[in-house]
Amino acid sequence: MRKTFAILSMMVLGSILLYNCEPEADSLGEQLFLDGAANGKEALFDVVGYNISNNDTIRADANTFVNLFGTNAATSSTAVLGAFNESQFGMQKATYFTQLRLPSYDPDFGVNPTVDSVVMVVKPTYAIDSVSTTTNDDYVYPDGNIPAKKVVSTYPIIKFGKSKLNGGKLTLKVNEVLEFMNGFNDIVYSNKNFAADESNVLGSKEISGNVSAVAITKDSDNGDIFRTPVGIRIRLDADFFKQKIIDKKGQMELRDAANFTRHFRGLRVSVVENDGYLFQFTPNDIELIMYYKNDKVDNGVTTRPQSKYNFALGSANVHTGYYQYNRSGAAINTYAIGNSTTGDLKLYAQGMGGNSIGVKFPTATIDSLKNMYQKNKAAIITAKIRIYTDDSVWNNKYQKPTILTILQRDKDTSGQVTTGFTTDYTILSGASTFVPLRVYDLDKNPAYYDFTVTQSLKDIVESGKDYSNKYFKIDLAQFLNTSAGSLAGYKYTSRAFSMPRAVFVGSDPSNKNKIKLRVTYGTK
Repeated sequence: MRKTFAILSMMVLGSILLYNCEPEADSLGEQLFLDGAANGKEALFDVVGYNISNNDTIRADANTFVNLFGTNAATSSTAVLGAFNESQFGMQKATYFTQLRLPSYDPDFGVNPTVDSVVMVVKPTYAIDSVSTTTNDDYVYPDGNIPAKKVVSTYPIIKFGKSKLNGGKLTLKVNEVLEFMNGFNDIVYSNKNFAADESNVLGSKEISGNVSAVAITKDSDNGDIFRTPVGIRIRLDADFFKQKIIDKKGQMELRDAANFTRHFRGLRVSVVENDGYLFQFTPNDIELIMYYKNDKVDNGVTTRPQSKYNFALGSANVHTGYYQYNRSGAAINTYAIGNSTTGDLKLYAQGMGGNSIGVKFPTATIDSLKNMYQKNKAAIITAKIRIYTDDSVWNNKYQKPTILTILQRDKDTSGQVTTGFTTDYTILSGASTFVPLRVYDLDKNPAYYDFTVTQSLKDIVESGKDYSNKYFKIDLAQFLNTSAGSLAGYKYTSRAFSMPRAVFVGSDPSNKNKIKLRVTYGTK
C-alpha cells in the first residue's frame, strides 16, 4: 500500500511540466557520476515515429468530462464548443448535448402562470486577470423604474484557433433534442449526433470572444437588484417553455425523472460557423432559468410578482460531446500514413478523437545499445524521446501544446494487447528528480519535448526483455485526478476535451529535427 501511494504521489509530481534549458540526468544512473566513476556521454539513435488513427472518435459522455486538478474535481467537468478550420488538420467542430431535470417533481406554478423569459447561461473558461469594466451610474432598472447603477465586467474567453476571425464572432444556437439520450452511465462516443428539432431554434446568441457579468444595484441603499455570474446568456423561447412546462402542471410528464426525461429529452448547443475557434466550458455549471409570474392575493389585492425557476442541468444528467471533422484537402491526408515499420515523415497530434503519435524502438537501435552495454560496459543513465514541432508547416501563432501523455503498449503472454503507464512512471517512483516530460522553447519555432523512457529502455537493453510488440502512445492530453488528488488511472485523460493540435517532425531522414532517442550513458 505504501509503495502504491508513493507511485501515485510521484506520478502527480511527474505530471508537472518543467521548462529547462538542457536535459538533466534522472537518479536512476546518477551513481555513475559520483567521484568521477564515469564519464557521461550522449548518443542519438533512430526511433520509428508514426501516426495512430483514432478514427476521429473518442468516448465523450459525462464520465469523460472530468476536471483537471480542480478544487472540486468530483463534480466539476469540462466540455468544448466551437469550430476551427486550417490547412493541416482540416475542420474540427464541437457540439454539446445535455439532458435537464426539474429541481423537484410535480411542481406548482401558482394561479394563472405566464412565462416572462427563459435564459441559458453557459460559463466558458476565461482569463480572470484581463477584466474590463463599464459603469453606468444613471441606469434605471425597468421593472419599477428604480434608479440604479449598472456595472458590466467583461473577460476574454480562453480560445484555441482563429480568435480574431470575423472579429472573434461565433453564433451559438440552442435546439430541442428529439431522441432519448439514455442514462448517465451509458457510454456515448463523439460521433453520436442525437436527433434534434432543426425546424425550431429555441434561441441564439452571437458572441465576440468575450464573456461578461452584470451587477445592478439600487442608488438608494446599494442593494442588489440583479446580478449574473460570468457567462454567456442565451435567451430562449418563452412560449416553448410555457407549453413544455407550465401547461403540463399536474400531468404525468412532470411527475418524476423517468417521465420528464422522455417528455423533454434534452437540449443541443452548437455553433453556426465552420471556422473560428474552440473554447471550453463547465457543463455542470450551465444554468437554465425560467422567469415567470402568477397571481398573488394579499388583503384582497391581486399582484403578479416575478418568480425564478432553476432547472437542474448538473452532474445527474447525461452530457455528451459531438465532434465533426472534415479532412478534405488537408495535409494530414498525405502525411499521416500510419507507417509503423519505417515511420511517417510528419506526426499529426490532435485531441478530441484526433490522431495519436506512436513510437517504436527499431531493431538496429536496440542492437547498437546492447553492443555498447555488453562490450563497452556502457550503462544507460538517461533516455529521452525528443520530438520537435515541424516549423515548415506549423509555424504559426496557435498555442503550442503544454501537456502531453505517454503510455506504454505491449502484448502479454496470451497475446492480448496491454496498455498502462510507462515503466518509468512505476519503477522510478522514489526518484526525486524524475519528470516524465520536459518542454522547451514554447515561445519559439520549433518547440521540442523530451519524454523520459530510461527504465523502459534499460529493461530491453540491460535485462533483455522482449520489445517486439512494445510501443509508446503519445497524446495531447493530461492524466486526470480523482477528487482526492491522486491519479485516476492510465485510462483517464483529458483527450475528450483537449483542444490543441500540432504537427511534429517524424522519422524524416532529411530533417535535422527528426524524432530521436537521446541516450546519456556512462562507462567505468
